[in-house]
Amino acid sequence: MPLSDYIVTDDLTIVLGIIGASVYLLQSLYKPQPLVHPILLGRQSDTGRVRHPGESVVYRNYGTGLMGRFPIRPDKDTNVVNDLVRPQFESPRTLWATKITNAQLNERVAAFGSGITRILSGEPNVLLLLNDGMEFLIADLALAKFAMYSMTLCSPKILPRVLENHPPSAIIVDVNLLPYLLELVPKAWEHDLKIVVVGQREEKTPSKSSREVEIITWSQVEADGAKGSDSTPPPARSPDDAYTVAFFETPTGELRGVRFTHENMTSGVAAIRALLPPSIALSNLDTIISSHSLSTPYGRGIAYTALYENANFATLDSAKMYDVPSQSTKDFQSSARSRDVKDILSAKQYPTPPPTVLFIEPCHLEDLSTSILKDAKASWLFPLAWRHKLAALAEGFISKVSLWDRMVFDNAREHVLKNMADTLKAVVVSGGPISNEPLTLARVAVSVPVINSHTHPCTSGPVFATNALDVQVLPSNERAHVGGPSVNVEVKLKGVNDADVEANGDPVGHLVLRGPSVGRYLVGNGEEKQDEAAWTETGEIARAMTNGAFLVVGHVA
Repeated sequence: MPLSDYIVTDDLTIVLGIIGASVYLLQSLYKPQPLVHPILLGRQSDTGRVRHPGESVVYRNYGTGLMGRFPIRPDKDTNVVNDLVRPQFESPRTLWATKITNAQLNERVAAFGSGITRILSGEPNVLLLLNDGMEFLIADLALAKFAMYSMTLCSPKILPRVLENHPPSAIIVDVNLLPYLLELVPKAWEHDLKIVVVGQREEKTPSKSSREVEIITWSQVEADGAKGSDSTPPPARSPDDAYTVAFFETPTGELRGVRFTHENMTSGVAAIRALLPPSIALSNLDTIISSHSLSTPYGRGIAYTALYENANFATLDSAKMYDVPSQSTKDFQSSARSRDVKDILSAKQYPTPPPTVLFIEPCHLEDLSTSILKDAKASWLFPLAWRHKLAALAEGFISKVSLWDRMVFDNAREHVLKNMADTLKAVVVSGGPISNEPLTLARVAVSVPVINSHTHPCTSGPVFATNALDVQVLPSNERAHVGGPSVNVEVKLKGVNDADVEANGDPVGHLVLRGPSVGRYLVGNGEEKQDEAAWTETGEIARAMTNGAFLVVGHVA
Protein backbone atom coordinates (compact mmCIF):
# COMPACT_ATOMS: atom_id res chain seq x y z
CA MET A 1 0.00 0.00 0.00
CA PRO A 2 1.51 3.44 -0.90
CA LEU A 3 2.62 5.81 1.84
CA SER A 4 0.08 8.42 0.74
CA ASP A 5 -2.68 6.15 1.98
CA TYR A 6 -1.33 6.45 5.55
CA ILE A 7 -0.46 10.20 5.53
CA VAL A 8 -3.24 12.57 4.71
CA THR A 9 -2.23 16.22 4.19
CA ASP A 10 -3.89 19.41 3.13
CA ASP A 11 -2.72 22.92 2.35
CA LEU A 12 -3.03 24.09 5.98
CA THR A 13 -0.81 21.26 7.22
CA ILE A 14 1.87 22.13 4.67
CA VAL A 15 1.77 25.85 5.57
CA LEU A 16 2.03 25.10 9.30
CA GLY A 17 4.96 22.78 8.64
CA ILE A 18 6.80 25.41 6.65
CA ILE A 19 6.17 28.01 9.36
CA GLY A 20 7.45 25.65 12.08
CA ALA A 21 10.60 24.82 10.15
CA SER A 22 11.21 28.52 9.42
CA VAL A 23 10.83 29.46 13.07
CA TYR A 24 13.26 26.73 14.09
CA LEU A 25 15.83 27.81 11.50
CA LEU A 26 15.50 31.48 12.41
CA GLN A 27 15.92 30.71 16.10
CA SER A 28 19.03 28.65 15.35
CA LEU A 29 20.63 30.91 12.77
CA TYR A 30 19.55 34.35 13.98
CA LYS A 31 20.48 33.65 17.58
CA PRO A 32 23.17 36.19 18.59
CA GLN A 33 26.63 34.78 19.01
CA PRO A 34 28.71 35.56 22.13
CA LEU A 35 30.88 38.64 21.69
CA VAL A 36 33.79 36.88 23.39
CA HIS A 37 34.61 33.18 23.39
CA PRO A 38 33.64 31.47 26.67
CA ILE A 39 37.12 29.92 26.91
CA LEU A 40 38.61 33.41 27.37
CA LEU A 41 36.23 34.11 30.22
CA GLY A 42 37.05 30.76 31.79
CA ARG A 43 40.79 31.53 31.88
CA GLN A 44 41.30 35.26 32.29
CA SER A 45 44.92 35.11 33.44
CA ASP A 46 48.08 33.39 32.32
CA THR A 47 49.36 31.68 35.45
CA GLY A 48 52.88 30.67 36.29
CA ARG A 49 53.91 27.06 36.72
CA VAL A 50 55.85 27.39 39.97
CA ARG A 51 55.05 29.08 43.24
CA HIS A 52 57.01 29.67 46.43
CA PRO A 53 55.76 28.58 49.87
CA GLY A 54 53.34 31.13 51.30
CA GLU A 55 52.78 32.70 47.90
CA SER A 56 50.54 32.18 44.94
CA VAL A 57 51.75 31.69 41.40
CA VAL A 58 52.41 34.76 39.28
CA TYR A 59 49.46 35.98 37.23
CA ARG A 60 49.73 38.01 34.06
CA ASN A 61 47.61 39.07 31.10
CA TYR A 62 47.29 36.80 28.07
CA GLY A 63 47.87 39.85 25.89
CA THR A 64 51.47 40.03 27.10
CA GLY A 65 52.42 37.42 24.52
CA LEU A 66 54.73 34.45 24.45
CA MET A 67 57.86 36.61 24.54
CA GLY A 68 56.81 38.06 27.88
CA ARG A 69 57.33 41.65 26.78
CA PHE A 70 55.21 44.27 28.48
CA PRO A 71 53.93 47.18 26.38
CA ILE A 72 55.75 50.24 27.70
CA ARG A 73 54.57 52.85 25.20
CA PRO A 74 51.64 53.28 22.81
CA ASP A 75 54.02 53.41 19.81
CA LYS A 76 57.74 53.25 19.12
CA ASP A 77 58.14 57.03 18.83
CA THR A 78 56.68 57.80 22.26
CA ASN A 79 59.56 57.73 24.72
CA VAL A 80 58.78 60.56 27.13
CA VAL A 81 55.56 62.17 28.30
CA ASN A 82 55.83 65.13 25.91
CA ASP A 83 55.88 62.74 22.94
CA LEU A 84 52.23 61.96 23.72
CA VAL A 85 51.34 65.32 22.13
CA ARG A 86 51.88 64.13 18.58
CA PRO A 87 52.69 66.77 15.93
CA GLN A 88 51.07 64.78 13.11
CA PHE A 89 47.64 65.82 14.40
CA GLU A 90 46.95 69.27 12.99
CA SER A 91 43.24 69.54 13.66
CA PRO A 92 42.11 71.22 16.91
CA ARG A 93 40.35 69.39 19.72
CA THR A 94 38.65 70.69 22.83
CA LEU A 95 40.29 70.30 26.24
CA TRP A 96 37.78 71.40 28.85
CA ALA A 97 36.70 74.82 27.51
CA THR A 98 39.71 75.43 25.24
CA LYS A 99 39.84 74.51 21.57
CA ILE A 100 43.51 74.01 20.80
CA THR A 101 45.81 72.23 18.37
CA ASN A 102 48.83 70.19 19.41
CA ALA A 103 51.14 72.84 17.94
CA GLN A 104 49.49 75.55 20.04
CA LEU A 105 49.63 73.35 23.13
CA ASN A 106 53.33 72.70 22.62
CA GLU A 107 53.93 76.44 22.22
CA ARG A 108 52.27 77.19 25.56
CA VAL A 109 54.13 74.33 27.24
CA ALA A 110 57.47 75.62 25.92
CA ALA A 111 56.65 79.18 26.96
CA PHE A 112 55.65 78.31 30.51
CA GLY A 113 58.53 75.87 30.91
CA SER A 114 61.04 78.43 29.70
CA GLY A 115 59.54 81.05 32.02
CA ILE A 116 59.62 78.93 35.13
CA THR A 117 63.21 77.83 34.55
CA ARG A 118 64.20 81.50 34.87
CA ILE A 119 62.85 81.77 38.39
CA LEU A 120 63.94 78.34 39.65
CA SER A 121 67.44 76.93 39.86
CA GLY A 122 69.07 73.59 40.55
CA GLU A 123 66.75 70.58 40.43
CA PRO A 124 63.48 72.09 41.63
CA ASN A 125 60.36 70.22 42.58
CA VAL A 126 57.06 72.03 42.02
CA LEU A 127 53.86 71.26 43.91
CA LEU A 128 50.69 71.52 41.78
CA LEU A 129 47.73 72.69 43.90
CA LEU A 130 45.39 73.06 40.93
CA ASN A 131 42.05 71.64 39.97
CA ASP A 132 41.79 69.99 36.59
CA GLY A 133 42.14 72.33 33.64
CA MET A 134 44.47 73.63 30.97
CA GLU A 135 46.84 75.19 33.51
CA PHE A 136 47.37 71.85 35.25
CA LEU A 137 48.06 70.12 31.95
CA ILE A 138 50.42 72.82 30.68
CA ALA A 139 52.30 73.01 33.98
CA ASP A 140 52.81 69.24 34.20
CA LEU A 141 53.97 68.95 30.59
CA ALA A 142 56.24 72.00 30.95
CA LEU A 143 57.91 70.64 34.08
CA ALA A 144 58.38 67.28 32.36
CA LYS A 145 59.84 68.99 29.27
CA PHE A 146 62.42 70.93 31.27
CA ALA A 147 63.35 68.04 33.61
CA MET A 148 61.76 69.45 36.76
CA TYR A 149 59.82 67.34 39.23
CA SER A 150 56.11 67.90 39.68
CA MET A 151 54.37 66.91 42.90
CA THR A 152 50.66 66.13 43.27
CA LEU A 153 48.36 65.10 46.11
CA CYS A 154 45.77 62.37 45.83
CA SER A 155 43.95 63.96 48.78
CA PRO A 156 44.00 67.60 49.92
CA LYS A 157 44.09 66.74 53.62
CA ILE A 158 47.69 65.51 53.39
CA LEU A 159 48.95 68.95 52.28
CA PRO A 160 50.34 70.01 55.71
CA ARG A 161 52.32 66.77 56.04
CA VAL A 162 53.71 67.04 52.52
CA LEU A 163 54.82 70.63 53.12
CA GLU A 164 56.55 69.55 56.30
CA ASN A 165 58.21 66.35 55.09
CA HIS A 166 58.77 67.09 51.38
CA PRO A 167 58.99 70.89 51.00
CA PRO A 168 58.80 71.96 47.33
CA SER A 169 60.86 74.67 45.66
CA ALA A 170 57.74 76.26 44.19
CA ILE A 171 53.97 75.92 44.35
CA ILE A 172 51.48 76.55 41.57
CA VAL A 173 48.13 77.37 43.13
CA ASP A 174 44.74 78.79 42.20
CA VAL A 175 44.27 82.41 43.26
CA ASN A 176 41.23 81.54 45.41
CA LEU A 177 43.34 79.18 47.53
CA LEU A 178 46.30 81.53 47.94
CA PRO A 179 45.26 83.15 51.27
CA TYR A 180 44.82 79.77 52.92
CA LEU A 181 48.05 78.41 51.50
CA LEU A 182 49.97 81.36 52.92
CA GLU A 183 48.68 80.51 56.38
CA LEU A 184 50.21 77.03 56.10
CA VAL A 185 53.56 77.96 54.61
CA PRO A 186 55.23 79.81 57.55
CA LYS A 187 54.51 76.90 59.86
CA ALA A 188 56.77 74.52 57.95
CA TRP A 189 59.09 76.60 55.82
CA GLU A 190 62.77 77.29 56.28
CA HIS A 191 63.84 78.39 52.78
CA ASP A 192 62.78 80.74 49.99
CA LEU A 193 59.62 79.76 48.18
CA LYS A 194 58.17 80.79 44.83
CA ILE A 195 54.39 80.72 44.43
CA VAL A 196 52.89 80.92 40.94
CA VAL A 197 49.28 82.08 41.10
CA VAL A 198 46.74 81.03 38.47
CA GLY A 199 43.98 83.56 37.96
CA GLN A 200 43.47 87.28 38.40
CA ARG A 201 44.55 88.57 41.79
CA GLU A 202 42.33 91.13 43.48
CA GLU A 203 43.46 93.93 45.72
CA LYS A 204 41.97 92.24 48.77
CA THR A 205 44.06 89.12 48.14
CA PRO A 206 46.92 89.22 50.65
CA SER A 207 50.31 89.31 48.99
CA LYS A 208 52.43 88.46 51.97
CA SER A 209 55.56 88.65 49.79
CA SER A 210 58.77 88.47 51.75
CA ARG A 211 62.22 87.00 51.56
CA GLU A 212 60.74 83.57 52.23
CA VAL A 213 57.73 83.78 49.88
CA GLU A 214 57.69 85.37 46.43
CA ILE A 215 54.39 85.49 44.55
CA ILE A 216 54.35 85.53 40.74
CA THR A 217 51.38 85.37 38.39
CA TRP A 218 50.93 82.59 35.85
CA SER A 219 50.46 85.07 33.01
CA GLN A 220 53.75 86.76 33.91
CA VAL A 221 55.67 83.47 33.85
CA GLU A 222 54.17 82.41 30.52
CA ALA A 223 54.68 85.84 28.93
CA ASP A 224 58.31 86.03 30.05
CA GLY A 225 58.96 82.55 28.70
CA ALA A 226 57.28 83.31 25.36
CA LYS A 227 59.57 86.30 24.81
CA GLY A 228 62.71 84.22 24.93
CA SER A 229 61.60 80.60 24.77
CA ASP A 230 64.17 79.85 22.06
CA SER A 231 67.01 80.81 24.39
CA THR A 232 66.18 78.06 26.89
CA PRO A 233 66.39 74.70 25.11
CA PRO A 234 64.99 71.78 27.10
CA PRO A 235 67.53 69.26 28.39
CA ALA A 236 67.80 65.74 27.03
CA ARG A 237 65.56 63.24 28.79
CA SER A 238 65.25 59.47 28.76
CA PRO A 239 62.29 57.18 29.55
CA ASP A 240 63.96 56.18 32.83
CA ASP A 241 64.08 59.76 34.15
CA ALA A 242 61.71 60.45 37.04
CA TYR A 243 59.48 63.42 36.45
CA THR A 244 56.64 63.38 38.99
CA VAL A 245 55.79 62.27 42.53
CA ALA A 246 52.25 61.50 43.74
CA PHE A 247 51.48 61.48 47.47
CA PHE A 248 48.61 59.55 48.97
CA GLU A 249 47.40 58.37 52.36
CA THR A 250 47.04 54.67 53.11
CA PRO A 251 43.92 53.33 54.89
CA THR A 252 46.02 53.20 58.08
CA GLY A 253 46.86 56.91 57.80
CA GLU A 254 50.44 56.57 56.58
CA LEU A 255 51.75 59.16 54.09
CA ARG A 256 53.27 57.51 51.03
CA GLY A 257 54.88 58.97 47.93
CA VAL A 258 55.28 57.25 44.57
CA ARG A 259 57.82 58.43 42.01
CA PHE A 260 56.94 57.91 38.34
CA THR A 261 59.26 57.97 35.37
CA HIS A 262 58.32 58.89 31.82
CA GLU A 263 58.15 55.17 31.02
CA ASN A 264 55.78 54.58 33.93
CA MET A 265 53.34 57.10 32.47
CA THR A 266 53.60 56.03 28.83
CA SER A 267 53.03 52.44 30.03
CA GLY A 268 49.88 53.60 31.80
CA VAL A 269 48.62 55.12 28.55
CA ALA A 270 49.30 51.81 26.76
CA ALA A 271 47.34 49.94 29.44
CA ILE A 272 44.37 52.33 29.33
CA ARG A 273 44.16 52.10 25.55
CA ALA A 274 44.11 48.28 25.87
CA LEU A 275 40.93 48.43 27.96
CA LEU A 276 38.83 48.84 24.81
CA PRO A 277 38.73 46.17 22.09
CA PRO A 278 39.70 47.04 18.50
CA SER A 279 36.03 47.30 17.50
CA ILE A 280 35.59 50.38 19.68
CA ALA A 281 39.20 51.55 19.96
CA LEU A 282 39.90 55.16 20.91
CA SER A 283 40.51 57.67 18.14
CA ASN A 284 40.60 61.41 17.49
CA LEU A 285 36.82 61.29 16.98
CA ASP A 286 36.20 60.42 20.62
CA THR A 287 35.31 62.58 23.58
CA ILE A 288 36.64 61.20 26.87
CA ILE A 289 35.03 62.32 30.13
CA SER A 290 36.67 61.38 33.43
CA SER A 291 35.72 61.58 37.09
CA HIS A 292 39.32 60.96 38.18
CA SER A 293 41.41 63.98 39.09
CA LEU A 294 44.62 64.71 37.22
CA SER A 295 46.29 64.91 40.63
CA THR A 296 46.04 61.10 40.78
CA PRO A 297 48.32 58.94 38.61
CA TYR A 298 45.38 57.10 37.03
CA GLY A 299 43.52 60.33 36.30
CA ARG A 300 46.60 61.76 34.64
CA GLY A 301 47.01 58.56 32.64
CA ILE A 302 43.48 59.00 31.27
CA ALA A 303 44.18 62.62 30.34
CA TYR A 304 47.43 61.66 28.61
CA THR A 305 45.58 58.94 26.70
CA ALA A 306 43.22 61.60 25.37
CA LEU A 307 46.24 63.73 24.43
CA TYR A 308 47.82 60.83 22.57
CA GLU A 309 44.64 60.09 20.61
CA ASN A 310 44.01 63.81 19.94
CA ALA A 311 40.58 63.24 21.48
CA ASN A 312 38.41 65.80 23.24
CA PHE A 313 38.71 65.65 27.01
CA ALA A 314 37.13 67.06 30.15
CA THR A 315 36.60 66.08 33.78
CA LEU A 316 33.46 66.06 35.88
CA ASP A 317 32.71 68.39 38.78
CA SER A 318 33.43 65.56 41.23
CA ALA A 319 37.04 65.45 39.99
CA LYS A 320 37.64 68.86 41.55
CA MET A 321 40.36 68.23 44.13
CA TYR A 322 40.47 71.54 46.00
CA ASP A 323 37.71 73.73 47.40
CA VAL A 324 38.10 76.96 49.31
CA PRO A 325 38.65 75.98 52.98
CA SER A 326 35.83 76.55 55.41
CA GLN A 327 36.14 79.14 58.14
CA SER A 328 35.95 76.43 60.80
CA THR A 329 38.76 74.19 59.60
CA LYS A 330 41.05 76.53 57.63
CA ASP A 331 42.21 73.41 55.77
CA PHE A 332 41.98 72.49 52.13
CA GLN A 333 38.90 70.37 51.52
CA SER A 334 38.15 67.88 48.78
CA SER A 335 35.00 68.20 46.77
CA ALA A 336 31.92 66.82 48.52
CA ARG A 337 29.88 66.66 45.32
CA SER A 338 27.72 63.60 44.85
CA ARG A 339 28.66 61.00 42.28
CA ASP A 340 25.42 60.68 40.30
CA VAL A 341 23.80 61.39 36.94
CA LYS A 342 23.80 65.11 37.66
CA ASP A 343 27.57 64.94 38.05
CA ILE A 344 27.90 63.06 34.74
CA LEU A 345 25.83 65.76 33.04
CA SER A 346 28.15 68.42 34.47
CA ALA A 347 30.34 67.68 31.44
CA LYS A 348 27.81 69.70 29.41
CA GLN A 349 29.30 72.90 30.83
CA TYR A 350 32.22 72.43 28.44
CA PRO A 351 31.91 72.93 24.66
CA THR A 352 33.15 69.43 23.90
CA PRO A 353 31.23 67.10 21.57
CA PRO A 354 28.95 64.58 23.33
CA PRO A 355 30.98 62.00 25.32
CA THR A 356 31.78 58.64 23.78
CA VAL A 357 33.75 57.07 26.68
CA LEU A 358 33.09 57.61 30.37
CA PHE A 359 35.64 56.90 33.12
CA ILE A 360 33.43 57.01 36.21
CA GLU A 361 33.05 55.60 39.72
CA PRO A 362 30.62 52.93 40.99
CA CYS A 363 28.21 55.50 42.46
CA HIS A 364 27.93 57.16 39.05
CA LEU A 365 27.15 53.84 37.39
CA GLU A 366 24.54 52.80 39.94
CA ASP A 367 22.63 56.08 39.75
CA LEU A 368 22.88 56.11 35.95
CA SER A 369 21.41 52.63 35.50
CA THR A 370 18.72 53.20 38.15
CA SER A 371 17.60 56.44 36.50
CA ILE A 372 17.38 54.92 33.00
CA LEU A 373 15.49 51.82 34.15
CA LYS A 374 13.10 53.89 36.25
CA ASP A 375 12.23 55.95 33.18
CA ALA A 376 11.98 52.85 30.98
CA LYS A 377 9.48 51.21 33.34
CA ALA A 378 6.90 53.76 32.25
CA SER A 379 6.48 51.73 29.04
CA TRP A 380 3.99 48.84 29.14
CA LEU A 381 6.48 46.85 27.05
CA PHE A 382 9.18 47.06 29.71
CA PRO A 383 8.69 43.55 31.23
CA LEU A 384 8.98 41.94 27.81
CA ALA A 385 11.92 44.13 26.80
CA TRP A 386 13.68 43.43 30.12
CA ARG A 387 13.31 39.68 29.65
CA HIS A 388 14.73 39.75 26.13
CA LYS A 389 17.66 41.99 27.10
CA LEU A 390 18.56 39.64 29.96
CA ALA A 391 18.28 36.67 27.64
CA ALA A 392 20.74 38.33 25.26
CA LEU A 393 23.18 38.92 28.12
CA ALA A 394 22.90 35.27 29.08
CA GLU A 395 23.95 34.43 25.52
CA GLY A 396 26.97 36.73 25.83
CA PHE A 397 25.59 39.40 23.51
CA ILE A 398 24.87 43.10 24.01
CA SER A 399 23.52 45.73 21.62
CA LYS A 400 21.71 49.05 21.83
CA VAL A 401 20.17 48.90 18.34
CA SER A 402 17.75 46.04 18.97
CA LEU A 403 13.98 46.25 18.60
CA TRP A 404 13.57 46.55 22.37
CA ASP A 405 16.03 49.43 22.52
CA ARG A 406 14.13 51.33 19.87
CA MET A 407 10.78 50.72 21.51
CA VAL A 408 11.65 51.05 25.22
CA PHE A 409 15.18 52.01 26.23
CA ASP A 410 16.21 54.64 23.67
CA ASN A 411 13.74 57.24 24.96
CA ALA A 412 14.72 56.52 28.55
CA ARG A 413 18.43 56.95 27.77
CA GLU A 414 17.79 60.18 25.90
CA HIS A 415 15.71 61.52 28.78
CA VAL A 416 18.47 60.76 31.31
CA LEU A 417 21.68 61.23 29.32
CA LYS A 418 20.48 63.90 26.86
CA ASN A 419 22.69 64.15 23.77
CA MET A 420 25.26 61.61 24.95
CA ALA A 421 22.73 58.75 24.74
CA ASP A 422 23.48 58.14 21.06
CA THR A 423 27.25 58.68 21.16
CA LEU A 424 28.24 56.67 24.24
CA LYS A 425 30.19 53.54 23.27
CA ALA A 426 31.92 52.38 26.48
CA VAL A 427 31.95 52.92 30.24
CA VAL A 428 34.96 52.20 32.47
CA VAL A 429 34.15 52.06 36.18
CA SER A 430 36.77 52.11 38.95
CA GLY A 431 37.38 53.70 42.31
CA GLY A 432 35.74 51.24 44.66
CA PRO A 433 33.96 47.89 45.01
CA ILE A 434 30.72 47.19 43.21
CA SER A 435 28.39 44.19 43.30
CA ASN A 436 27.23 42.16 40.32
CA GLU A 437 23.68 43.51 40.32
CA PRO A 438 24.53 47.14 39.40
CA LEU A 439 26.79 45.89 36.59
CA THR A 440 23.99 43.77 35.12
CA LEU A 441 21.51 46.63 35.44
CA ALA A 442 23.98 49.00 33.77
CA ARG A 443 24.61 46.64 30.85
CA VAL A 444 20.90 46.50 30.19
CA ALA A 445 20.35 50.22 30.76
CA VAL A 446 23.16 51.67 28.63
CA SER A 447 23.72 48.55 26.46
CA VAL A 448 27.38 49.34 25.80
CA PRO A 449 30.49 47.57 27.15
CA VAL A 450 30.91 48.26 30.87
CA ILE A 451 34.45 47.55 32.10
CA ASN A 452 35.02 47.01 35.81
CA SER A 453 38.60 47.87 36.74
CA HIS A 454 40.74 48.28 39.83
CA THR A 455 43.35 50.99 40.31
CA HIS A 456 45.97 51.91 42.90
CA PRO A 457 47.95 55.11 43.51
CA CYS A 458 51.21 53.30 42.73
CA THR A 459 50.20 52.69 39.10
CA SER A 460 49.40 55.05 36.24
CA GLY A 461 47.14 52.48 34.60
CA PRO A 462 44.66 49.87 35.81
CA VAL A 463 45.88 46.97 37.94
CA PHE A 464 42.98 44.71 36.95
CA ALA A 465 40.23 45.06 34.36
CA THR A 466 37.43 42.88 33.07
CA ASN A 467 37.07 42.02 29.41
CA ALA A 468 35.05 44.78 27.73
CA LEU A 469 32.79 42.18 26.12
CA ASP A 470 32.24 40.14 29.29
CA VAL A 471 28.49 40.42 29.98
CA GLN A 472 28.04 37.39 32.23
CA VAL A 473 25.06 37.54 34.57
CA LEU A 474 26.53 36.50 37.94
CA PRO A 475 24.88 36.20 41.39
CA SER A 476 23.59 39.66 42.23
CA ASN A 477 24.43 39.66 45.93
CA GLU A 478 28.15 38.97 45.43
CA ARG A 479 30.95 41.45 44.91
CA ALA A 480 31.90 41.80 41.25
CA HIS A 481 35.31 40.58 40.22
CA VAL A 482 37.75 43.01 38.56
CA GLY A 483 39.06 40.67 35.89
CA GLY A 484 42.62 39.65 35.26
CA PRO A 485 45.82 41.72 35.43
CA SER A 486 46.34 44.61 33.05
CA VAL A 487 48.46 44.11 29.93
CA ASN A 488 51.69 45.31 31.55
CA VAL A 489 51.31 44.21 35.18
CA GLU A 490 52.29 41.00 36.95
CA VAL A 491 50.61 40.20 40.27
CA LYS A 492 50.85 37.57 42.97
CA LEU A 493 49.55 37.05 46.49
CA LYS A 494 51.72 36.74 49.58
CA GLY A 495 50.80 35.15 52.88
CA VAL A 496 48.45 32.57 51.34
CA ASN A 497 47.44 29.36 53.09
CA ASP A 498 49.49 26.60 51.46
CA ALA A 499 47.06 23.87 52.52
CA ASP A 500 44.13 25.63 50.86
CA VAL A 501 46.11 26.16 47.67
CA GLU A 502 47.25 22.52 47.54
CA ALA A 503 43.60 21.51 47.95
CA ASN A 504 42.74 23.57 44.85
CA GLY A 505 41.19 26.36 46.89
CA ASP A 506 41.32 30.00 45.82
CA PRO A 507 44.45 31.69 47.20
CA VAL A 508 43.83 34.74 49.38
CA GLY A 509 46.66 37.04 50.44
CA HIS A 510 48.42 40.37 50.27
CA LEU A 511 48.41 41.78 46.74
CA VAL A 512 51.82 42.69 45.30
CA LEU A 513 52.58 43.72 41.75
CA ARG A 514 55.28 44.83 39.35
CA GLY A 515 55.49 46.11 35.80
CA PRO A 516 56.44 49.18 33.75
CA SER A 517 53.34 51.13 34.80
CA VAL A 518 54.16 50.71 38.51
CA GLY A 519 56.01 53.58 40.20
CA ARG A 520 58.49 53.29 43.04
CA TYR A 521 57.74 54.18 46.63
CA LEU A 522 59.79 56.90 48.27
CA VAL A 523 61.50 55.68 51.41
CA GLY A 524 63.45 57.53 54.05
CA ASN A 525 64.40 61.05 53.01
CA GLY A 526 63.73 60.79 49.31
CA GLU A 527 65.51 57.56 48.35
CA GLU A 528 63.69 54.94 46.34
CA LYS A 529 63.93 51.24 45.65
CA GLN A 530 66.31 50.45 42.83
CA ASP A 531 65.65 46.76 42.21
CA GLU A 532 63.79 46.45 38.92
CA ALA A 533 62.48 42.99 39.85
CA ALA A 534 61.16 44.10 43.25
CA TRP A 535 57.50 43.53 43.99
CA THR A 536 55.49 46.56 45.12
CA GLU A 537 53.22 46.17 48.13
CA THR A 538 49.72 47.59 47.62
CA GLY A 539 48.42 47.17 51.16
CA GLU A 540 45.38 45.32 49.77
CA ILE A 541 44.03 41.79 50.23
CA ALA A 542 42.82 39.95 47.15
CA ARG A 543 41.49 36.56 46.13
CA ALA A 544 42.48 34.87 42.89
CA MET A 545 39.48 33.02 41.50
CA THR A 546 39.69 29.71 39.66
CA ASN A 547 39.07 31.38 36.29
CA GLY A 548 41.99 33.79 36.78
CA ALA A 549 39.88 36.80 37.73
CA PHE A 550 40.51 38.66 40.99
CA LEU A 551 38.46 39.97 43.88
CA VAL A 552 39.90 42.77 46.02
CA VAL A 553 38.39 41.98 49.42
CA GLY A 554 40.01 44.41 51.85
CA HIS A 555 43.10 46.21 53.12
CA VAL A 556 46.00 45.11 55.27
CA ALA A 557 45.47 46.23 58.84
